[in-house]
Amino acid sequence: MTEHTRKHHVAVILGTRPEAIKLFPVIAALREEPALRVTVIATAQHREMLDQVLAMADIVPDHDLAVMQPGQTLDSLTARLLERIGGVLDSEKPDRVIVQGDTATAMAGALAAFYRRIPVAHVEAGLRSHNIYHPWPEEVNRKIVGTIADLHFAPTEKAAEALRRENVAQSAIHVTGNTVIDALFATRDRVRANPALASRIQPVLDQFDGRKVLLVTTHRRENFGMGLQNIVDSVGVFAEREDLACVIPVHLNPNVRAVVEERLAGNPSIALLEPLDYANFTWLLAHADIVLTDSGGLQEEAPAFDKPVLVMRETTERPEGVDNGTALLVGTDSRKIETEVHRLLDDPAGYGAMASAPNPFGNGKAAKLICDIIVSVMKG
Repeated sequence: MTEHTRKHHVAVILGTRPEAIKLFPVIAALREEPALRVTVIATAQHREMLDQVLAMADIVPDHDLAVMQPGQTLDSLTARLLERIGGVLDSEKPDRVIVQGDTATAMAGALAAFYRRIPVAHVEAGLRSHNIYHPWPEEVNRKIVGTIADLHFAPTEKAAEALRRENVAQSAIHVTGNTVIDALFATRDRVRANPALASRIQPVLDQFDGRKVLLVTTHRRENFGMGLQNIVDSVGVFAEREDLACVIPVHLNPNVRAVVEERLAGNPSIALLEPLDYANFTWLLAHADIVLTDSGGLQEEAPAFDKPVLVMRETTERPEGVDNGTALLVGTDSRKIETEVHRLLDDPAGYGAMASAPNPFGNGKAAKLICDIIVSVMKG
């Protein structure tokens, strides 16, 4: 086989649920490209949550490194990741490695590739807080990957600008949108084709048929205490409306569960749910009317389904949503939260303005763009 006819070999390395969500559309696009051979390496840094997404996306890893151990330290995890990923790279000898985000898997995968002079592409490149201890250790993980990578797939122009400020060559930076939008659309389509994938959430939606749905998620440590109490009190106020139902997938953290369950359990207008898998959560998001959250990712995801997002934080590392009008910072002040939720429920023009604002985080075509760039670069 000549250099012109042989397949270029790409290894995709992932280890956590978010990586699997954001990379499964990329893997699907790469596998449709006849010029490529694709190897999927799962470190299983997170086991159960990773496996749920891989099963839903019909991905069977070529290598499962099973690095997760009870009580693992960052030291021991990183050492195992480097050794086991390195061993697979030695046997597979890929022409390029792809990593995503800012996990220990992404950092160790990039470093192991660098030690073998294998070029690295970084999906969701350029996110920066400019504080190495917040988020920790993710800020340093993604900066290490950024130092090694020769292809940087930035989700937004702001992320691209952060890379340019670090003297990354303009030719190496590609603004693609965030692949999480691709994942959302693909998952919604999978549920439409196979409704059993949303069997946990559909009965809840049926129960509240005819009402608007407020989706509430809260888990951030900085909101523990008075902030969380304010959030819960506001949800109790919303539940008094006959035209509204509140659906809350309750975080596993006992600091969250205790407050939420004590104040809201037993209310017929409120559904308190165990955490949902990705397919069920996507279906819930697709059918919600308003999202009230302190999550980072939901600020990207909700606008893809034209859902206004009220962000219960004082600041956000995703300012693009606020700038574009898809998100609004409301903090944890009860009066502010209640004023804005009631406004969206009662003011169709105000609701429409947020719902129709363009999503700055992508259009669902990032994975194909990333694939096309990788093929172009590898073909030289």
